Amino acid sequence: MSSDTEAAVAQPAPFASQDLEELARLRDAHGRVRAELAHVIVGQDDVLHQLLIAIFSQGHCILEGVPGLAKTLMVSTLASSLQLSFHRIQFTPDLMPSDITGTEVIQENRATGQREMRFLPGPVFANVILADEINRTPPKTQAALLESMQEKQVTIGGVRHVLPIPFFVLATQNPIEQEGTYPLPEAQQDRFMFKVFVNYPSFDEEYKIAETTTAIFSPQVSQVLASDQILRLQEIVRRVPVPPHVIRYALRIVRATRVHEGDVPDFIKQWVTWGAGPRGVQYLLLGGKARAALDGRTFVTTDDVRAVAHPVLRHRIITNFNAESEGVTPDKIVDRLLETIAATEEPEALAGEAARAFTTAEEPANPTG
Repeated sequence: MSSDTEAAVAQPAPFASQDLEELARLRDAHGRVRAELAHVIVGQDDVLHQLLIAIFSQGHCILEGVPGLAKTLMVSTLASSLQLSFHRIQFTPDLMPSDITGTEVIQENRATGQREMRFLPGPVFANVILADEINRTPPKTQAALLESMQEKQVTIGGVRHVLPIPFFVLATQNPIEQEGTYPLPEAQQDRFMFKVFVNYPSFDEEYKIAETTTAIFSPQVSQVLASDQILRLQEIVRRVPVPPHVIRYALRIVRATRVHEGDVPDFIKQWVTWGAGPRGVQYLLLGGKARAALDGRTFVTTDDVRAVAHPVLRHRIITNFNAESEGVTPDKIVDRLLETIAATEEPEALAGEAARAFTTAEEPANPTG
């Protein structure tokens, strides 16, 4: 079992009253961040909610949508509201790995007159990285970024350079242009917690966009959370308890996507080539923890797992030719799975038991009192 899995499912120690206060602050901070983003971003509530779930779960995201849907503005505004450093990297076919990670240069030391190597950090050294059109750069450069995502460091000339924390990569892809692109391999897509679809706005939302963006008024975003506060809230999210039946439910969903497992649904054998790996279970549970915490709840339910199933699994289910010819997408397969695999609701006793994990253990009675 990997360390991420252990962190996701390990039973937490009893929480103190200040931890419950932190949970309340997390919910309050979530509301304030959403309010600040609403000053700049019109609509896209589901996308923003999923981005915040990923950030408080220490995960990375792929945003997929056509040009002009404010993906870049959304990410930069989110970074500003969270008081985090932000760098945007425009991926192009001629981008080299050193253009992202940084490089060593020879400089003369004016004091000694000797030449020495000096590391110049690249744009990856920031809290929030917008990897714009990540599929437009060759695999070698993609791999340099994805290594930073996994290891939270870069190694140049045999020297390890640690990236700032918290560290998030939010990558964008354009689904309508495939010529001259380098699609991310499945193994590299698996490093992203969520794949989020950014859709067109509604009529009323687009009216408001047209009205506000063609006027003189320029909205300002206030900073809500500092990096040390985010790290503390991420720890709180990790400690949210997950009842055993919810873990089993997440496992049943993920294992049902694997064609070669026994007793999988017939539609999986018909439409799927490869299913989700262990990271699918990890991110279903971590996403469920973050969703529960942002809602102010002290334990995870099967509804939380169902709510994050699409962004977690849609890039981990590889369909075959039969599915493509019939117009069956990974999202439709996830829909069928959620219909097929029944969720066992949590008994009240178990709910109360999970909730008490957030409260301070009772003090022993005083025998002399």
